[in-house]
Amino acid sequence: MMMQQTKNPLKSPYLLLSLSSLFWALNQIFGRGLRDEIPPMAFAFWRWAIAMTILTPFALPHVMRQWSTIKAHWRPLLVMGLLGTAFHNALQYVGLQTTTATNGLLLNSCVPIMVIAFSWLFLRLTLTAVQRIGVVLSFIGVICIIVRGDLAVLKQLALNRGDIWILFGLLFWAVYTICLRWRPQALHPLAFLWIIGIIGLVGLTPFYLYELSGGRHIIANSQSIAVLLYTGIFPSLVAFVFWNHGVKQVGPNQASLFLHLLPVFGALLSMAFLNERLYFFHYIGIGLIFTGIYFTTARRFAPR
Repeated sequence: MMMQQTKNPLKSPYLLLSLSSLFWALNQIFGRGLRDEIPPMAFAFWRWAIAMTILTPFALPHVMRQWSTIKAHWRPLLVMGLLGTAFHNALQYVGLQTTTATNGLLLNSCVPIMVIAFSWLFLRLTLTAVQRIGVVLSFIGVICIIVRGDLAVLKQLALNRGDIWILFGLLFWAVYTICLRWRPQALHPLAFLWIIGIIGLVGLTPFYLYELSGGRHIIANSQSIAVLLYTGIFPSLVAFVFWNHGVKQVGPNQASLFLHLLPVFGALLSMAFLNERLYFFHYIGIGLIFTGIYFTTARRFAPR
């Protein structure tokens, strides 16, 4: 029985974490590409409105059955709902209004460092020497892709207002990943995702209404509607289920390192959708990232 579960690739937490990064990478491309058609708060609000509409008939029976568990753990659920589904997403879209995709991908590489720092401060988790090497290799691989193999490119990267918003959003995501430690274990995954999604949607509502009052509306066309449907299904529902399950299996430190795959997928998606080609530095960077992930996941973290 155990051997069958181990051999099933669909149950591998590493595959699930990789797929989450893939879905989020594509979401970031859409967030930047459609910034003029879909305002940031509308993007975040309708993303979760669509997700909750789809999820409700499947999750509501579990929510009703486990309402007492939800009430008993309302504090961590409130924090995870506001940080993980509301403010993290909204600030990402706000930042993509004024910063470049290159800067956004580079800044996403800060999340594993944030998670590891918070884990050390609050959970007393440490990295082995091999895992520290893995973190460094992955980060070097990300930098190699971002700067296109030329360190002189770093001189052209300057933080602007959009970068600051994205950094705050990533900080919230790092805290959310740590807070998954306090997720009620008895709570069904669909009930958990539904309740934090509803909390996030409620938290986004006043900001969305304020954006509407300023005259910013969605430019409805086939492209914007298709993108909203995609973000409501894959980055919101599927990726969150995969990510939450992966963090539960391997812990926040190891899981956060899979966000280094964002620039890898970003390069591949740019080649597919923007007719861009892969260069030698891409292959070097991708190789370093996967080598770093291998070193980091090959051994378990030291106990508390």
